[in-house]
Amino acid sequence: MLSTGLPQGAVPKLERPGPLRDRVYEALLELITTRALRPGQHLVESELAGHLGVSRQPVREALQRLNTEGWVDLRPAQGAFVHEPTEEEADQLLTVRTLLEAEAARLAAAHAGKPGIAQLEELCAQGEALVAADDVDGAVEANARFHAKVMELAGNAVLAELAAQVDRRVRWYYTPIARQRGQQSWTEHRALIAAIADRDEALA
Repeated sequence: MLSTGLPQGAVPKLERPGPLRDRVYEALLELITTRALRPGQHLVESELAGHLGVSRQPVREALQRLNTEGWVDLRPAQGAFVHEPTEEEADQLLTVRTLLEAEAARLAAAHAGKPGIAQLEELCAQGEALVAADDVDGAVEANARFHAKVMELAGNAVLAELAAQVDRRVRWYYTPIARQRGQQSWTEHRALIAAIADRDEALA
């Protein structure tokens, strides 16, 4: 185990096509958002390069990009560290998410058919089962799939694109509180499904 402390099997394979620096960026972002790399953790270029089987240059480029996007903090004479989100950042992000998803829910209530509603019910059942099994990572993933399905049913491509930009960051913030939220989150999802099925745009 290297000092970056990655769990066994956590490192994604760099098999997708595209520039190496982009694939390294995607791999590191996935490790951050899933919290395999923890907030505040020191990121050593040479060790990350060894984990990913690449040279240090694409790792350095990826870290610079992650710094620009707010996922990593580059500190002079200290190196790179996973950003530690503040409550203010979380509040701002969730405010934006609320605006986007409230409109998505309204549009879903206006447009969703029976197959789409059935898919939401299936996703909700999966989430409830994962919460009951105390599978936090699985529940977080199921929560993301549920919200993505509502966005899909809204039928607005621009709205979906904007929501996708904040989705990873929302998952990053949500993971630590997923266990506390537990069943309450899925109770709210059930109420949302009912509003969509009733075509009640305002309630949704």
